[in-house]
Amino acid sequence: MRIDMFTEPGSPQRLNEDYMSAAVPAADGGGTLVVLDGVTPPEEDGCRHGVPWFVARLGGALLELAGTRQDMSLAECLGAAVVRTADAHRGTCDLFHPRTPQATVVAARWDEERVEHLVLSDSALLLEAADGTVHPLLDRRLAELPATVRDLRDRARLTGEEADRTAYVDAVEALRNAPDGRGFYTAAADPGVAAYAVTGSHHRGGVHALLAVTDGAARWTETFHLGDWAGLLALVRTEGARALVRRVRAAESESAPRRGKQHDDATVLLAELD
Repeated sequence: MRIDMFTEPGSPQRLNEDYMSAAVPAADGGGTLVVLDGVTPPEEDGCRHGVPWFVARLGGALLELAGTRQDMSLAECLGAAVVRTADAHRGTCDLFHPRTPQATVVAARWDEERVEHLVLSDSALLLEAADGTVHPLLDRRLAELPATVRDLRDRARLTGEEADRTAYVDAVEALRNAPDGRGFYTAAADPGVAAYAVTGSHHRGGVHALLAVTDGAARWTETFHLGDWAGLLALVRTEGARALVRRVRAAESESAPRRGKQHDDATVLLAELD
């Protein structure tokens, strides 16, 4: 088994809001990986601790639970990790604030018989099968917004008016962790969000490798179209996790100025199981 991982903040002046970890117990040939992408809040989010604190707490709790509680599904582990993290600052922070610290989640664990996965929001998990084919395991709800919201986005891009951009942003925010499965979901303070995660299981013999990337690293494929998902995994395998981030940084620097973050936090974690 080989693990290769690398993370880098989008700016040296900002703390990295991504989180990554992996644990490989020697006893049963199994292992666990967790990658989170913290959601950068507006100036006020009701929390005194900040996103880096939140992702460290949530990621650490999820890694421990997924690695030690084989009786719990990954979704159950995520729900319990959310509760544990919320309890750590429930007495000091406003957990009902709509932008209380939150994160996208990728988790996977494996033993001698099976490989389980969980994906919540727009970080990605790639699964390389034993025959070499690469399967992206994605939660596409943020990318597939309702037509009315896409129309607002297109209008904002066309006019460049601040009022149109505000209307689009407000419409997207109304869908964040909306009840009844009507929106897109990130892990914050409500354990119920775990029920909306994309989950599944595969026979261990059919899985050769797993690659988890936050959206800052997935820009290589999703934003700059420098290759498909299979090409992204091949790049990490042959040149390393750091090389993918370097390629993304070069593409960001050469592109036209972007609304939002020109350079985003980027995290890459490759686990070759065989």
